[in-house]
Amino acid sequence: MTFVKNYKIGTRGSPLALAQAKETCARLLDAHKGALTPEQLMVVVIKTTGDQIQDRALSEAGGKGLFVKEIEEALISGAIDFAVHSMKDMETRLPPGLIIDCILPREDARDAFISASGAALADLPEGALVGTSSLRRQAQILNRRPDLKVGIFRGSVETRLRKLDEGLADATLLALAGLKRLGKQEVITELLSAEDMLPAVAQGAIGIERREEDSDVAALLAPINDSVSLARITCERAMLAVLDGSCRTPIAGYAELAGGSELYFRASLLSSDGSIRLDAEGRGEITAAAALGSRIGQELKERAKGANLSFAM
Repeated sequence: MTFVKNYKIGTRGSPLALAQAKETCARLLDAHKGALTPEQLMVVVIKTTGDQIQDRALSEAGGKGLFVKEIEEALISGAIDFAVHSMKDMETRLPPGLIIDCILPREDARDAFISASGAALADLPEGALVGTSSLRRQAQILNRRPDLKVGIFRGSVETRLRKLDEGLADATLLALAGLKRLGKQEVITELLSAEDMLPAVAQGAIGIERREEDSDVAALLAPINDSVSLARITCERAMLAVLDGSCRTPIAGYAELAGGSELYFRASLLSSDGSIRLDAEGRGEITAAAALGSRIGQELKERAKGANLSFAM
């Protein structure tokens, strides 16, 4: 199949977002050698509300959907043909008529701990300030180290690293996937395992959003979809949907391939101060990824009631 039209690709304008759009273009050109040219792929930068809010946590401003609202509006209007997203920024419910059925091969989902002193998380002195905008990271840090302080750290990867250099915090955490895509792994003090810091739902995954009825774009994207990554993300987001999770709720979830056809899924629901943590896990066939995620979500939801753990619903 030869593609004759040009495609406008919507994305945020941060260096990481642009790196993800570049990766998407490279994968498309490799998948459609001879049928698609670089000139047919045009990256369109769209500034979102979330990019403009730097002085407070997104949970106070309306949630993580603020990172994609304007991009999805451009997609619905036809101003762009498809959009490249960090999947952890996506709400569980998409606007009517939009779909994400293409996930690129997932990058390493672990969190990276970065400290100005070079001390590991376990070695930070009592009262040290860890900067993060993530309630999930905040809750897990305080669950593990209730003697630490946590403060809001907003901005791009580069902005957060600059704030750390300026002494505005003793340490911070960033997704390893983003650091790798930006070639900044050298700043990492300690890589945190999933046991130490359960990742955010869909962390490390790039998703492509399109109009559901656009069969041309569907055919364009199909060869670059990674079916295992899609199943893992489907499982994690199904759990999140049951809990109606957002950045206002400390929720973590990580599905990984366990054998040829099975997923192993772990999830956690925490209080914002880390004093309560509920963990659940399960296994299921990769073809029933959504069912596995929903089951674990329901288990956590019921246990939260018994533990008097309130969360955004």
